[in-house]
Formats: sequence, structure tokens, C-alpha cells
Amino acid sequence: MTRKSYDEKMARIRAGAYRAGDFILVDAKDADISGGILTTGQRRGPEGAIAGNRTREEFLAEMETLVAEKAVDVMLASAGNIERLVERGVFEGSSVTPAFRANETTDVWLNIRGSRYRETPAQPYRGADLSRARADLCLFSMTFNNDAAADVAMLEAYRTFRADARTAGKRHFLEVFNPNANTGFGVTETGAFVSDCIVRALASLTRAERPEFLKIVYNGRRALEELVAHDDTVVVGVMGGASGTHRDALEMVARAQASGARLAIFGRKINLAEHQLSLTKWMRAVADGDAKPDEAVRGYHGDLQRLGLRPDRELGVDNTITDAALREDGNL
Repeated sequence: MTRKSYDEKMARIRAGAYRAGDFILVDAKDADISGGILTTGQRRGPEGAIAGNRTREEFLAEMETLVAEKAVDVMLASAGNIERLVERGVFEGSSVTPAFRANETTDVWLNIRGSRYRETPAQPYRGADLSRARADLCLFSMTFNNDAAADVAMLEAYRTFRADARTAGKRHFLEVFNPNANTGFGVTETGAFVSDCIVRALASLTRAERPEFLKIVYNGRRALEELVAHDDTVVVGVMGGASGTHRDALEMVARAQASGARLAIFGRKINLAEHQLSLTKWMRAVADGDAKPDEAVRGYHGDLQRLGLRPDRELGVDNTITDAALREDGNL
């Protein structure tokens, strides 16, 4: 059986032997759990021009390409799409680890046209049957909103999930979103609130119950460094968040790693790219220290030019930091 890069890297990370090249990249191709036909992203026609929306089959084809090229360490998708890929033998002989989303809280129901789900505090919901899912690694998601009833519901759902995961023989990683309800917090306050909620939630868990790693929003360097330093047994990863520029994505990799994170999980930033394989190549170059974020943006645009693809943003715009937390950090 082919050894998985995720397992090899994670073993070194847990042993305190993290080295250049060990930063883990995860492609979050689980957009379909956010609901609706538009979640698969836009189809690219001649010269990269947008030509409608991808079908499910085209969405699966993008995943197959990235797995075949070993562009990422983990491919995360819905349980239904992981099943399709496993049946096709996509992960056979591959170093890429398949993972499925085990639940979908209501604050991620973003793309159901006409919906209003995000206007109320997130509610827990779990659609995947753990005993039938075709991967042994999965994601569980929680959102804390500073609302006792809603937050207790999240924690109760997580407790039930952990027992079911043990029975089904599944490993999991834990995603914690920023509040989706209005808390009045700024970036700094949000980071502190989320970190404290995470530490409180993990405090009651024995070693066997704990997640493989955390997937959190990048709420700035200080919040991330504080969380990483608090408990060296917890491996922290950051999520890519909203679309933004490619500089945002590449800067996120560099700053997350510099602050002690050991993973980056990107969804929309990869799925909406003009050329997904090229972008992941430059993400890897930044993570491995072979390119700085601004250099990687220029390199990516050079790839697009060589491939004959028209960029969605001109280079100057695309090489600008727009993410609020990155901007608040200032220059590192």
C-alpha cells in the first residue's frame, strides 16, 4: 500500500521533527454540502473564459486531476463524491489521503438560492452515515456564537459524533468557524473568543477522542500564535476563507506557517482559480520556502500566460492583500 504523505508528515509534526516540506495542504472540495447547483464552481472555456457552471462530473474531474498530480496531501469532499472517487480507484497507489465532511452546520448553507439560513445562529446537522463513508478521515464542524443554547447544541452534537466515529473507526479533524451571528467583535476579539472556545471544548477530551488537527479561520498572527503556543499537542491548520486575491491565499500560507500552523485548507481559493493545478504548485512553493508570496503570484500569472489563459484579475490587483486579518497584521 502506498504511504500517504499526510500520515508521514503528521508523524514528524507530532514527534516535534517538523522540517521544510512538511507543511500539509488540503483541498476542500466539499462545496456541494453548502447547497445547490452553483457550488461546483465555474466552467472555463477557451482561454480560461467563464462558460457556465461545472456539472458534478466536471467537479469530480478537477479532483481527479489534483489527486493524480499529488498536488495536495488531503482531498476533502462530500461523502457522496469521495465514494465516487474511491469506486473509480482514484486514490489507489496515490499518496493523497481521501477525507469526507461528516457534518454541515447551517452557517455553511451559503449557496442555496433565496435562502436565509445564515441570518440565525448556526444549528448542528449531520447527514453522512459514518459506517458507510469510504474514507477513514473526516471533518467535523462547529460554530460558536456566544449564545448559550446554540453553543451547547454544537457541543452536544460533537459529543455524539465522537462516540459514533469511534464505533465506525474514523479519525477526524475539527473545523471551528468564526461566529455567523452578530457578536460585535472585531478581528482581535473574534480570534480570542474562538480560541478560548476551542480550548474549553477540548479540555474534556481524552487523548483518544481528540481531533487529528484543527481547522480555523486565520484571525491574525497574534491569535494564531497564542493558540499554537498554548498546547503543543494540538496541531493547528488555517482555512482559506472567502475568495479574495491569489496574494491573499499565498500570503495566508506563509503567515500561517510562520505563526506555527502546520496545515492550510483551501476551498474556494483553489476551486475558483483559473488553473487549479498551477495555483497549488505555487502554494507548495511558498509552504516549502522556495518562493515568497509576491513572487508566487507573479509566477502563477506567468503560468497562466504560458497556458494561454486569461487571468480574472490583472497582476497588480491580484498581488494585493485584501483579507481583513492579513491587513490588520501589517508587515511581518
